[in-house]
Amino acid sequence: MTVTTISHLADHVGATVTLRGWIHNSSGKGKLLFVQLRDGSGFCQCVVLKKNVTEELFEAIGHAGQESSVELTGEVKADERAPGGFEIGVTGGRVIQAAEGYPITPKEHGTDFLLSNRHLWLRSKRQWALMRVRDAVITALRGFFAEREFTLIDSPMFMGSSCEGTSTLFPVQYFDREAYLTQSGQLYAEASAMAHGKVYTFGPTFRAEKSKTRRHLTEFWMLEPEVAFAELADVCELAEDMIVYVVQEVLRRRKPELEILERDLSKLEAIKAPFPRLTYDEAADILEAHPESEFVRGDDFGAPDETILSNRYDRPVMVTHYPASVKAFYMKREGDKALCVDMLATEGVGEIIGGSQREDDLDLLLERIKEHDLDQSTVEWYLDLRRYGSVPHGGFGLGLERTVAWIAGVEHVREAAPYPRMMYRIEP
Repeated sequence: MTVTTISHLADHVGATVTLRGWIHNSSGKGKLLFVQLRDGSGFCQCVVLKKNVTEELFEAIGHAGQESSVELTGEVKADERAPGGFEIGVTGGRVIQAAEGYPITPKEHGTDFLLSNRHLWLRSKRQWALMRVRDAVITALRGFFAEREFTLIDSPMFMGSSCEGTSTLFPVQYFDREAYLTQSGQLYAEASAMAHGKVYTFGPTFRAEKSKTRRHLTEFWMLEPEVAFAELADVCELAEDMIVYVVQEVLRRRKPELEILERDLSKLEAIKAPFPRLTYDEAADILEAHPESEFVRGDDFGAPDETILSNRYDRPVMVTHYPASVKAFYMKREGDKALCVDMLATEGVGEIIGGSQREDDLDLLLERIKEHDLDQSTVEWYLDLRRYGSVPHGGFGLGLERTVAWIAGVEHVREAAPYPRMMYRIEP
């Protein structure tokens, strides 16, 4: 007997196949049972007529609770009315394990309850669809950089010092000294770019920011490309091309999942180049003229400011040339402005990318280190990049969960991570 998955049923119409999975829900009356089966690749309706199976199997399926594991065999039929467009007429099978009392029933549950049962919540159709979108985003990101001949370089999780400021570090005991969980792989990406030209790092990062907003996690994944012989304009173009590519790939590969999430596909289809661009001063003018804004010129943008700006456009907006005083020490300056860019996603999501051209002059970088009261001894290796073959270079960081939440159309980034870590939650 052919064992297949729900995602490949189109290849077996009219044939008899075996599916292995779990009962998502079921209903029935008398001599007829309807089982919605899920197998990780999709959902399929399986119709069980008492006359077509043994009495033992009919009774076993009829008494099997939600999330019971089963193996069902039957003929594949095309049916537009059925979930996924196909149906199985069951003729055989077995109940592998009959589950009882599954806690996440088809009713409303509180957020705290669902997060405490995240290991089970992931089985629900909405969360299944979200993780499939996340997978497609990751695959698209890797594909984008592979096509452009970037080299993936893994950065370490343990850091000897901060690269984004000391207030949001997670200290850990590292044998006989204190170390920190990484906030970013950027400094290592810069070093790697001097060896390979075009690189990216992609992995978990950690911020001990005491924030409970819908945009923050304490552990999140970040993708950070870095390019030698690149200036700010090159960084902006790379970020724009990447986002367009990723959105198109998710639309191509995950349209059914986006429909499960009730995502307005027209909003994603509008994500095309070129993206609007504003300088910080132009954005500040817009905010100062907005009746609901409390923005103070010279400050960095807060979430309400990003929402006001992003709601003006049908595609992400790129804001450049922020005051150097609100940006990191490693950003190259032009007067009192940093040669940097933030990409603000549509629909009020806010920043999904932050990047810059890096300071490539050793003397100027030494001045910045003193200005920020950093311990020079901890970044001597980073300074070596300016001592031996320094070139203009730049890159950016993309927050994966914010990007997934934006593309999927969900409000809180906690749903965009399989097992979210927040200020008040570290389990399951």
